[in-house]
Order: sequence, then structure tokens, then C-alpha cells
Amino acid sequence: MANTKNDIVLSLVKAGKTYAGVPAIKEIDFDLYRGEIHALVGENGAGKSTLCKAIVGAIVLTSGKIMVEEKVRLFQVPKDALKLGLAMVYQETSLVPTMTVAQNIQLGKEKFHTSLKKLNINMQQLIQSLHFEVDPKMLVSSLGSAQKQMVEITRAVYYDAKVIIFDEPTASLTPEEKQHLFNLISSLKKKGVSIIFISHALEEALEIADRITVLRDGQHVITANTNELSKDLLVKHMVGRELQQGYKLRTKNQTVNRRKILSVENVIKGKMVKNMSFSVYAGEITAIAGLVGSGRTEIAHIIAGVEQRNFVRGGDIYLEGNPVHYYVPKQAINDGIVYVTEDRKLNGFFETMGIEDNIHVGWLSTRLGRRFFLSQKERKGIGENWKDRLKIKGLNRNDKVNKLSGGNQQKVVVAKSLIQKPKLVIFDEPTRGVDVGAIEEIHRIIRSLADEDIGVLVISSYLPEILKISDRILVARQGRIVEEFSPEDATEEKIMFAAIH
Repeated sequence: MANTKNDIVLSLVKAGKTYAGVPAIKEIDFDLYRGEIHALVGENGAGKSTLCKAIVGAIVLTSGKIMVEEKVRLFQVPKDALKLGLAMVYQETSLVPTMTVAQNIQLGKEKFHTSLKKLNINMQQLIQSLHFEVDPKMLVSSLGSAQKQMVEITRAVYYDAKVIIFDEPTASLTPEEKQHLFNLISSLKKKGVSIIFISHALEEALEIADRITVLRDGQHVITANTNELSKDLLVKHMVGRELQQGYKLRTKNQTVNRRKILSVENVIKGKMVKNMSFSVYAGEITAIAGLVGSGRTEIAHIIAGVEQRNFVRGGDIYLEGNPVHYYVPKQAINDGIVYVTEDRKLNGFFETMGIEDNIHVGWLSTRLGRRFFLSQKERKGIGENWKDRLKIKGLNRNDKVNKLSGGNQQKVVVAKSLIQKPKLVIFDEPTRGVDVGAIEEIHRIIRSLADEDIGVLVISSYLPEILKISDRILVARQGRIVEEFSPEDATEEKIMFAAIH
């Protein structure tokens, strides 16, 4: 890129932020050019979100300065940054669920008097200009994750932002929606808008970015043009070492003495699950791939007692050959089935409780855990044991879970589930929003469960993950299992073809 100093729209100089004496970012220098797509990558806890929240005024730097078009700026609240055209599309949306789409887009930039009819018409035109399909009259609480993200993006465009930060924008999107987002980002770039793109999917950063900056442990490691980097080189910069590649998918002969632990036969739930049938075997990792809306998560919810199949002719589920029908998750847990949710922040943990307390909650849900009295020493011992086993790390010993990185939050959810000593574990999007180092650790945890003769069912939208860890790959489409592959025969192209056609 032939950019000059005059092209710099945003700069951070020696930026630092400290929490309770612990630095989250340390003396980071960062430049963003006009009309540039600049990817920001690093492991969870590397400082990416802290840096970007400072840019948009969500937090105030402890040291250093922010410069917008060569002028030093001090942001106390996000509105200060928005006035200068700096906006952020958060991974966990910042929308007001009880307001409509149109009201959320206009929020913070309301006129003294605007008729609701005129507002809806104006917002409909703006949404359509971005080729999104969202009704401006709908309440945000009724939208899916992808639609909420569309609203966030529309709001940034409505504010006429000159800098837009995307924090994990593709985590909840289908491949088609992802491609549409990339097209939109490219069109914004052509209009002179500068983009900061945060993603754990390094392939995406390499595909879309002009330059990439790597952070590690709150410090700047490298900034380089994308054509000078590769995925392996980025990983090495991010973790400070080369990750071990290609660990064995299978450690024993899966075709001998297979023990069927779960059988799903012709299960039906409304329009989402239609005659779904498949089996899971002990000691194997069975994966279900498919697009959003294919019935993958719904069948997991039915198996785990989170949702109910149709009352009449709803099909059958067998656990170790015995028919089961769970009305609440507690019944499934008692029989040895645990479900690791796809949305950890909504359903996975108590965010204002500590690590040990969250793990202890998992223990309390078991028969052994239902004791009238458990000493603090025993509770602490249980928590410490699982923290060590899964390498759960926080800045401080008593950190609340909402202060942890995404990877460590996910490991808390996994620990809370595994403490229940399951026969079958269902992982729904096990590495969503998790960095490359933590992904490898979680994959090894999943593999170790299968090696312990536990049945493992993995639901994932990330095809490289499916191909790497699975012993059997099932493809769901429109509420049915339509194809099965062995990992040796499967490719991303074959899986996507089966999921779409």
C-alpha cells in the first residue's frame, strides 16, 4: 500500500490500560489509513477488545493518546467518539431488545420529533440499500444473531462513520451471509471508510485485510501487509510458538466392538426437525455439520431436555438401548447426558460469579452434589482441580467469569459440564469466539473424552474443525440428516454441497 502520513485517519500512541494494577494493554502504537481494512488478531486476552473499546470511548485509556486526523482526542463516553465518526459493531450486540429495529438504528441521533411511520420508511430504505433483510418495525428481541448484527452495521452506516470496528462479525453468520458481509465491507472501503476487523478466523483476516496487526499479552508484536503473512506465521506471532499440527483424529480402531450409546429415530419438532435419525457411539466423536436453521441445535436441545419433540408421532430416542424422553435438562443430567451450549454468555455460566463457584454449580446439579453441606475447603478443592485440568486462567484468582477471555469462559462451561461425569457430551459450537491456542486445547479435551469411552456429539459451523476432530461426519439439511462421511473421504466442498443441495 502506498499510504502516507496524510492518509492516517486514526492513531494510538503508547496506548495503555490497567485494571487493578494489571495491564490489559501496554504502550501500543497503532495506525489506521483512510479506506483501509486493517485486521487485528491475537489470542483471547491479547488486548484486541480493550484497544478497540478505547477507540470508541467505551473505556478510557490509563496512558497514551488517541489521535483522529492528527488531532489528540479524549473520549469519556461512546457518544464522543460517534460524533467524530468512530463506531463499533460488537460481537455481543449493544442493541436495546425492547425497542424496534428502526428505533435502535436512530438511537443516540434522534430528532426532536419524528413520526414513527416516516422513521420506518427511512430505515427501510437504508436497510434495503445495504441489501439486508430486516423489518424495521420488528422488536430487536425477536431477531436472530445474524439479523442483530445487520442492525448494528446499519446503525454505523446511519451515523456516517468514517471508522467502523467489526468485532468477530462472522461468528453467527452462514457462509452466504459471511460473503455478503465481506462484499459490504469492500463497498464501504471504496467509499473511503476505514475498517478494523477483529477475527479469530485467520483465513478471513488473510482474505479481506490490507494489513494485519498481531497483539500478544497486551503488547504489539507486528504490523505487516497481508501479502507478507501466512496463517502459520500469524499463529507463531500470536502464541509465541508454533502450534503442534495434525494430532491423531483417532487413537484406536473404531470399527471393532462399537457400543451404541445414543440412537435418534425419526424425531420431529415442528418445522425445524423432520424425521431426524442418527446414532452416536461410545469412544467416537460424531459431528453434525449444516447451515443455520438445519435443525442441528434443535435436535441437541431435544436430546438434552431443553426442548420437546412433537407429542404425537415425535419419534424415539434411546440411551444405551433404553427409551428416554426428558422434559427438563435435570433428567438428562441424571442419566449422564450434558449439553455445552452454543451461547455461553446467555446460557453457559453465571457471569458475576467466580470460576470455582460456576464449576460448583455443575457439581450441585448431580446426584452426588446434592448434599446438605459442602465445606468451603471441598468446594475450593473441586474448583481448583478443574481449573488445573483444563488450564483455566484469569488475571486474579477470584476473577468473575465475565472478566475472563472467551477461551477461558468456554473452558469454565466445559468444566461445569464434565464435573457431572457424563456418558454423552453434546458440544454446540465448542470454539465459537475462541482463539487459536484455546481452540487446540478444547479440541484435545474433546478428543480425551472420546478416548475415555464417552460418547461425543459436536455441532459446528466451522468446517476445518469438523474435519480435524471427527470420527464420523453427519450433514443436516432442512431438519434431516442427509449425508454421512468418514473424515478421510470428506472435504469442505462435499460437506457444503450436501448442506445446500
